[in-house]
Amino acid sequence: MFDKKTKSYTELLGKTNRIVEGTTIKGDIISQADFRLDGELIGNFQSKGKIVIGPAGSVTGDIICKNADIEGKFNGKIQVAEILNVKHKAIIHGEVTVGKLSVEPGADFSASCTMKTNSKISISNDGQPKSEETN
Repeated sequence: MFDKKTKSYTELLGKTNRIVEGTTIKGDIISQADFRLDGELIGNFQSKGKIVIGPAGSVTGDIICKNADIEGKFNGKIQVAEILNVKHKAIIHGEVTVGKLSVEPGADFSASCTMKTNSKISISNDGQPKSEETN
């Protein structure tokens, strides 16, 4: 009568996990769904969805995701399969690999950047990035 079925990750898309301001996480986060970070993450992040780092958010570590919007601070290596949006208040230091890049005037973008125009970054089931050539 009240059987709850576990939702597949495709049903979770469109729902957002959230870490609020004043919260610090030391460790790795792996998420199937979208994620908003307004706190601090010291560690790595992986998602098949989108990460939003809010104006008070900070990440020190590596990120692998499908899409990203960064308005806060990021220091590390980021791999975005599709679009990385860097807002005007963002501070980014490290290495960036993207499909497409959008940087608003005023952003501090001090990173090496590689655009993968003819290949697609995807995340394998073991959580490791892999490149697939497309022609």
